Amino acid sequence: MDKRERLLEAALHLFVEHGFHNTPTSKIAREAGIANGTLFYFFPTKDDLVTALYLELKNRMAQDIAGEIQNKDTLHDIMEAYYTASLNWALQHKTEFRFMEQFNSSPYLKQIAEEEIRRNKQPLLNLLQDGIKNQIIKPLDEEIILTLITGHAFSVNQYLITKQFEKPKQDQVIQLTFDLLWDMLT
Repeated sequence: MDKRERLLEAALHLFVEHGFHNTPTSKIAREAGIANGTLFYFFPTKDDLVTALYLELKNRMAQDIAGEIQNKDTLHDIMEAYYTASLNWALQHKTEFRFMEQFNSSPYLKQIAEEEIRRNKQPLLNLLQDGIKNQIIKPLDEEIILTLITGHAFSVNQYLITKQFEKPKQDQVIQLTFDLLWDMLT
């Protein structure tokens, strides 16, 4: 693991444990075993570190999801794989997901360029637009549909974390809640 990766890993755990404001950069550098000046070489400000970590995690999650949906043909199968992969990623990467939750509820979100946010959402928005155009999905604004999907997935994730089901029961809940979501959208 290189220095930048060690800094990101240390920051991830400290931010989740102590929050953004209660985690000084000196503590992150110390936890990573790196000089404080080296941290600022990679990330000129703490804000840069926070946003870089968020973008890194978003990209990792997007890559994992893309791998799961690449061989799916129908809109239903693509949406189901997307939903399932998103929830499984969140359950397998609890610390990363908690950081992303913190970030999305913080002022840091406004520091991400609108085009970066749009780039992350665009593949799913395109799927939804195609589904609406082909009359598979109800004719609603795709941003509203995306909000419903992400809110639904977030709530289901919270439910699964709280219940701490074994994997077969998690899979059953994920399938059931996807079916409910699909019925609502179609």
